[in-house]
Amino acid sequence: MTDQSAPWPTELRVSADRKTLTVAFDTGERHELAAEYLRVCSPSAEVQGHAPSQKRTVPGKRQVGIMKIEPVGNYAVRIHFDDMHHSGIFTWAYLLELGQERDKHWGGYLRELEEKGLGRG
Repeated sequence: MTDQSAPWPTELRVSADRKTLTVAFDTGERHELAAEYLRVCSPSAEVQGHAPSQKRTVPGKRQVGIMKIEPVGNYAVRIHFDDMHHSGIFTWAYLLELGQERDKHWGGYLRELEEKGLGRG
């Protein structure tokens, strides 16, 4: 069952260069989410693991693009990236979180790369 009070997406648009997903919500919020950011924060088990200790830092995705997005029920989308990753299901709530908390997520990712001696590629 869906939470009727939760923000609902009114627009999902992939940019012409396939590097940005714009998500607009019925609250008036609009977020432009880079493909690289979405890829490295994918909610997939491949990235997030099955427990916090299994979370993986994914390097080398600076040039990744979005091939397509497809609906998953009425609560999410699956994003197909051009590196063939497509197992993450991005719920509306998670897309909103990624937009609202970009500094936290992106900053954490950049710190992890540095700590592990990895690069964005």
